[in-house]
Amino acid sequence: MKIALSTSGMTNGDLDLSAFEKLGEVKYFGEIPREEIIAIASDCDVLLVNKVIVDGELLDACPKLKYVGTFATGYNVVDTEECRKRGITVCNVPDYSTNSVSQHVFALLLNYYGKIGEYTSSVAKGDWIKSKSFSYSPYPTYELSGKVFGIYGYGNIGKKVAKIAEAFGADVRICTRTVPKDSPYKVVSFEEMLKTCDIISLHCPLTQVTAKMINKETLAFMKKNAVLINTARGGLVDEEALASALNSGKIACACLDTVDVEPMAVDNPLRLAKNCYITPHVAWVALETRERLVKIAADNLKAFLNGKPQNVVNQ
Repeated sequence: MKIALSTSGMTNGDLDLSAFEKLGEVKYFGEIPREEIIAIASDCDVLLVNKVIVDGELLDACPKLKYVGTFATGYNVVDTEECRKRGITVCNVPDYSTNSVSQHVFALLLNYYGKIGEYTSSVAKGDWIKSKSFSYSPYPTYELSGKVFGIYGYGNIGKKVAKIAEAFGADVRICTRTVPKDSPYKVVSFEEMLKTCDIISLHCPLTQVTAKMINKETLAFMKKNAVLINTARGGLVDEEALASALNSGKIACACLDTVDVEPMAVDNPLRLAKNCYITPHVAWVALETRERLVKIAADNLKAFLNGKPQNVVNQ
């Protein structure tokens, strides 16, 4: 059993990947050109990837493939239907990043509400030393308590974010395709969420329906003090429209962990936009999160080899 395993973006040498080596002969690869990936995987039975595009071209070059595993919950990079036609099982890793992503949502938000970056930078520059007062406050801060907190998408991460927001004293509203029974939170339409919420956090997959759901028209509904948080997929946002809304003061702030094209392009309009806080797609990279990811991915492959596949997405 030969296994081609991408370590790209997943480990800096701080993860134990020996569980895969117990299941077969592993060929590791990192950030390399696509043609080199194809060459490595060409004689393999198993391909484990994160952002590698698995399409007909790659599958044609890898005739022995029986299994494709993703080091992610999302699997849009894999042509699952083409894999199904060829008898290739595709498995993902659900619910591994709930804790770290929900934590990151509030790290971004509290950084803005508390002006943490601005104040720590100010102190480092010596402003507190020069101050005549024990406390100086050139940067306005805000409480999360009492804010109307909207969550678009009510899966595992959305539910966790709702609980944390509630613990802070926020008034939580949810908008979701599948309305839960006996929801502890008010369920609203997308338009009502846009119009009434001080904070809107996106937790939905990128689909034809949700692509660029944040655009010029929907941004126009939002409150002037609104904060948009996106730790889901960059494609949910029309970046030109969001940059314009931020620079003109139509909304207050955007907190983003993902953009449409990654790595970020030099001409991305959000890079220098006003009150736009961006982290480089790191909401999922906490050590414990990646350890959980590796364990579930290895368990998926072991289950497949034992004839009892789990977390299959192309049945």
